[in-house]
Amino acid sequence: MQNWKRAFCGALPLFSMNNPKTPKILKKTVSLGEKVGCKAQRKIKAQRHNTPGVWFGLGMMGLIGWSVVIPTLLGAGLGLWLDRHYSGRHSWTLALLMAGLVLGCFNAWQWIAKEHQAIQTEEQDKGDENDD
Repeated sequence: MQNWKRAFCGALPLFSMNNPKTPKILKKTVSLGEKVGCKAQRKIKAQRHNTPGVWFGLGMMGLIGWSVVIPTLLGAGLGLWLDRHYSGRHSWTLALLMAGLVLGCFNAWQWIAKEHQAIQTEEQDKGDENDD
């Protein structure tokens, strides 16, 4: 019963009473209630399947960037402190800066892999719902 409503709501904007190419079967008048029902159904579907916007993407890039920057800066700061208090032959700053960078990149990679897995799982779940 729902399939004809979905098909009808999807085809509603394509056909017009003034369009001469509209088949005669589809030239029947559509009641106001049906139009409102179709619009409400589309609005509910859009709310249910909300796609993230540009700001969401920029925010995620910022979060991933900070997940790399913070360990790098912490490593550099600790390295500077160690160089001032326990200076040696090798630079602690450079070593801990690189260690922080590697740790931050690994952290970002893990985060992206986890998000990718969540997206794949969600798409599989949507595919399973459509098959039913």
